[in-house]
Amino acid sequence: MTPFPVTIEPAQTKVSATGGKWTQHISNRGDKKIVFKVRCTNNNEYRVSPVFGFVDAAGNATIEVNRLNGAPKEDKIVIQYAVAPVGVSDAQTAFAHLQPTENLTVNIVAS
Repeated sequence: MTPFPVTIEPAQTKVSATGGKWTQHISNRGDKKIVFKVRCTNNNEYRVSPVFGFVDAAGNATIEVNRLNGAPKEDKIVIQYAVAPVGVSDAQTAFAHLQPTENLTVNIVAS
């Protein structure tokens, strides 16, 4: 069981190998603010913004994903997260001092 009720939508997506953009939605249904980091199995063909961020308790956040032109293949985006330290405003700095509590995976098929 996940310690925090955090979800990502869509959990899988298809994109053209010649490129495309889409939005991922993170929902935090918990009672604590979280900090996240986005990782990708293919940094040569994907650009993600933001890479680090916060999601307030009972809040939502969006991540923009851009697939550049490249060979067809399957990849993954992994969102790592943990409870955010109180009073911290820089997500990258906060995440550097934490162990991720959980991972959310988005499967991507570029064809």
